[in-house]
Amino acid sequence: MKLICLDLEGVLVPEIWIAFSQATGIKELRRTTRDEPDYDKLMAFRLEILSRKGLKLPDIQKVIAGMSPLPGAAEFTAALRAKTRLIILSDTFEQFASPLMRQLDYPTLFCNTLVTADDGEIVSWKLRQKNGKKEAVRAFKSCNCEVFAAGDSFNDLSMIEEAGSGCLFRAPPAIIEACPQVPAVESYDGLMEQIDRFLAG
Repeated sequence: MKLICLDLEGVLVPEIWIAFSQATGIKELRRTTRDEPDYDKLMAFRLEILSRKGLKLPDIQKVIAGMSPLPGAAEFTAALRAKTRLIILSDTFEQFASPLMRQLDYPTLFCNTLVTADDGEIVSWKLRQKNGKKEAVRAFKSCNCEVFAAGDSFNDLSMIEEAGSGCLFRAPPAIIEACPQVPAVESYDGLMEQIDRFLAG
């Protein structure tokens, strides 16, 4: 059995924290896993800003409600799911993802969970598991699945390496330059070509 594991933000949907940064004018919230590979450090940084500014989960969800998948993403995922099995491995949160998953016809999503107070303040986060993307790929392989993985950030590199097949998708130049051994593509057509080669192998 062959599986395709894709990152979500930056691959199929816009970066949620960047969209929220633009909506609020808080430039510091533009930092993502493209910039900071230590996820716990990044989330602590984000929550400190939210607390200081008095921003809560409903404020973020209001912005997400106006977002759509990246152009071509819905068509790409539909074509991919007609060929094989797709699983989304993301560091986003259940409370963020639902409206966007609906627009992608509900692919299977493995992600994290936010811990909130009664008033909607985000007080912490709960990882599905540490190194969740890599560990998910490892688990699929233990079930005798062959895996192709693709993403755009530092935290996607370990799942691509664990899969043994995969590529970077619209990754920043710094990540591409740091990982010349990993193929890099810039379009859904290019990504599908990589996947078709994997499926045919």
